[in-house]
Amino acid sequence: MAQIDQLNGVIAFLHSAEALSFTAAAAKLGITKSAVGKSVTKLEERLGIKLLHRSTRRLSLTPDGEAYYASVRHALGEIAAAETTLLSKSQVISGRLRIDAPAAFGRQILMPLLLDFSRAYTGLTLSLSFNDKIVDPVAEGVDLTIRFGETRDCTGLITKKLTEQPSVVVASSSYLTARGTPQSVADLQQHDCICGFGGNSASWRIKGSDGAAVRYLPPVSHQFGDGDAIVQAALAGLGLCQMPRSLVRAHLEKGTLTSVLEQVADVPVSVYAVWPVTRHLLPRVRTVVDFLAEKGRQGALD
Repeated sequence: MAQIDQLNGVIAFLHSAEALSFTAAAAKLGITKSAVGKSVTKLEERLGIKLLHRSTRRLSLTPDGEAYYASVRHALGEIAAAETTLLSKSQVISGRLRIDAPAAFGRQILMPLLLDFSRAYTGLTLSLSFNDKIVDPVAEGVDLTIRFGETRDCTGLITKKLTEQPSVVVASSSYLTARGTPQSVADLQQHDCICGFGGNSASWRIKGSDGAAVRYLPPVSHQFGDGDAIVQAALAGLGLCQMPRSLVRAHLEKGTLTSVLEQVADVPVSVYAVWPVTRHLLPRVRTVVDFLAEKGRQGALD
């Protein structure tokens, strides 16, 4: 029983460290906040070190806590991997499949494909979320995430390139009539540009003087939290935006959006499947990755 209590303390610490909150850890574990706090305190007493700084507003890890958290997360990952290896001996494609993807791409491109996938494997239960923030699949318990562009912070993760999509800078005809059509990147300084929030979402990819892709920070006039909202803003005449061509193809074909700066904006962006090492041997994860990779080869993700 003592060993079980010690393990409970480790698990309580792990969830508290990930959320930096006893309240959030308690909600995830299904126990009370005080029970989480007591378990962590007992763990600290047993180890003889302080793992967490406590304040009225939030928790923070001590240097010893950071080191212990990294070791514990790795150890529990190994346990999960061992269980996954045993479970993978059963090749039945079933269970809950948790996937996270960028909003516009997820709804427009990925969702129809995954519905077909689900119909082929009736034992599967889909759990999909669409947002443009990068999700940590290990911390969030996600089986598979889809990411655009560079794949960073991939410790403990596996990545597989699914396809490449050309990018395009677009605006509505009403905007271009009122403000003119930019003929060069320098012209963008006189225009309204629509972007996402932070990091790569707040920048565009263009061709540099040597033809290689570079990051460009446009003069941002409007910012929105996901790709669908950015496209809607462009349709409404709020400015120019850069998107993967697949997400605006229908609007380009109808003429509601017009492509500009094609000589520098047609930069391919890679689309990756990313999943935790601990999920690698699960039949449902392997199968959906293979399915999406084949769809990528067929051009269904473009």
